[in-house]
Amino acid sequence: MFPTPSQSKLPVKPIPGDYGLPFFGAIKDRLDYFYNQGRDEFFSTRVKKYQSTVIKTNMPPGPFIAQNPRVIAVLDAISFPILFDTAKVEKFNVLDGTYLPSLSFTGGYRVCAYLDPSEPNHTSLKSYFISVLASKHKDLVPLFKTCLSQMFINIDDEMGSKKKANFNDPSDAMSFNFVFRLFSDKDPSETKLGSDGPAIVDKWVGLQLAPLATLGLPKFLKYFEDLLLHTFPTPFFPVKSDYKKLYEAFYESSSSVLDKAESFGIKRDEACHNLVFIAGFNAYGGMKAWFPTLIKWVGTAGEELHSQLANEIRSVVKEEGGVTFQALEKMSLTKSVVYEALRMEPGVPFQYGKAKEDIVVTSHEAAYEIKKGEMIFGYQPFATKDPKVFDNAEEFVGHRFVGEGEKLLKYVYWSNGRETEDPTVHNKQCPGKEIVVLLSRLLLVELFLRYDTFTVETDALPFGSSVTLTSLIKATSI
Repeated sequence: MFPTPSQSKLPVKPIPGDYGLPFFGAIKDRLDYFYNQGRDEFFSTRVKKYQSTVIKTNMPPGPFIAQNPRVIAVLDAISFPILFDTAKVEKFNVLDGTYLPSLSFTGGYRVCAYLDPSEPNHTSLKSYFISVLASKHKDLVPLFKTCLSQMFINIDDEMGSKKKANFNDPSDAMSFNFVFRLFSDKDPSETKLGSDGPAIVDKWVGLQLAPLATLGLPKFLKYFEDLLLHTFPTPFFPVKSDYKKLYEAFYESSSSVLDKAESFGIKRDEACHNLVFIAGFNAYGGMKAWFPTLIKWVGTAGEELHSQLANEIRSVVKEEGGVTFQALEKMSLTKSVVYEALRMEPGVPFQYGKAKEDIVVTSHEAAYEIKKGEMIFGYQPFATKDPKVFDNAEEFVGHRFVGEGEKLLKYVYWSNGRETEDPTVHNKQCPGKEIVVLLSRLLLVELFLRYDTFTVETDALPFGSSVTLTSLIKATSI
């Protein structure tokens, strides 16, 4: 039964919105989403039209990739967390939304990211990876610092010769090198991957997510691109040999990690396919999108914030005698800046879940009935930039989460959960959530130990931003 209006304390209203004609309505919404309006305008125009942040719409890719594109979209900070409640929503095969890529991309297995917490295999696999990450805790900071040092050398070399430097390519190389070495205790250059690891993973991930992307082609080619990317399921064969090489590199180099799987009742090959996914799709794929995004927001924030960050970082490092976990915890502004960038542009902007029962979802103004079996969709950037929760919600405010501002962290959603909650086997929060925050702080620390300030130019990519460093001012004092 639905809760009564008195229980929700807000009037229960019908969900506004329109799916349009069968088949054709989904095509129209897809063209609006990718080409006629663009992602943010697609949602904002519908919120304005229906005067509601909970609406009915179709989500891409639609026909013929997704059997049912119809969703209930929750687009504010109050309604969005229903997607975290695994007692009320099912997370079965919804990682990529309304479609599931061919399981050939993951060795024929439904990897942990596709499992609902109620499935026994989810408990085994997530417990396994939480254990693996805990065992690597002492290696995180020294290994990441080593990888960052090489990245900054490469950036300095390019800056010296070209007077500007692309950030994405050296960041990608650094991220893949770090992730592979973390799980395998071996440099990827010592395996059959050589230096091709990032390109292989980019192709493998890109094919899985192609139905959700646009290449940014001229508008007169939109129907061609729509047919190419969004109409038919993406085949596995273009990346089959690359995936085999990637899988074998992890299988041969990660013996200690794979040995641990047996104690959780997981077969070795299933563990390895899951390891490739969490290392390649989740970890490297997340860093590929997130690190340039972080640098973009900090870079555009300007010299005043840079000076404040540099002063905090250098004074704490000097006081603590080095870059330690304790030192990182003392850097309140640095932590706030990372959270603010996550708020402005969450690395994964979408969340999905299917209602397990009839439920009521509450927004700021009203309550809405969602029937069992309906797909719920959340667009995180609208939830984390909710103007009824955050002052100057569209602005990057570096100090937002310092002091009393920490109370707002419960509204920072970026890892399939609230920032104030922890990953467990019973939820779908990323098991490496705290590691992402830690490495983001460490990236800023190493940056401002080396440089006083920097400037950037940015361009949009299908998933994330392309960032070019246009100046780097070396640190004048430490």
